[in-house]
Amino acid sequence: MPSFDLVSKVDLQTLDNAVNVTSKEITNRFDFKGSHVVIDLNKKDLVLKLEADSEMKIQQIVDVLISRSMKQGLAAEIYDLSKEAFPSGKVTKKDVPVRNGIKQEDAKKIVKLIKDSGLKVQAAIMDDIIRITGKKIDDLQEVIQLSKSWSLGIALQYVNMKS
Repeated sequence: MPSFDLVSKVDLQTLDNAVNVTSKEITNRFDFKGSHVVIDLNKKDLVLKLEADSEMKIQQIVDVLISRSMKQGLAAEIYDLSKEAFPSGKVTKKDVPVRNGIKQEDAKKIVKLIKDSGLKVQAAIMDDIIRITGKKIDDLQEVIQLSKSWSLGIALQYVNMKS
């Protein structure tokens, strides 16, 4: 039976490259000359720590980070930008968690969306992966097309396609 896996994974090396390119670009920009800027990726916890002189500069760093990440092939949805920047002494800090894997509640939403679509496929949650199986590859391709229209706020990849 044909199947594929729906995942939300971040390639750590690509993410590290995007952070390094962002850091280089920010240090070379005229409006950041002489400013306190820290862009640090904690690879273990997948949290990006940003520090700058003001909240406006933090936002500029985030904008550059997203554009550089997209050029590296990463989706903008991998960054959880819901947390606000907070002042800490003379600098402003912001922690940006990187989403890696599909959370249980998001997985349940995805399975419900697939079941509500009426397509003849089965979806099973396996930790942070959703395995989708069907009798025909065409049904699986319809699920892929359908999933591109969902606005869940997470980056989805389609891997391990078997026929």
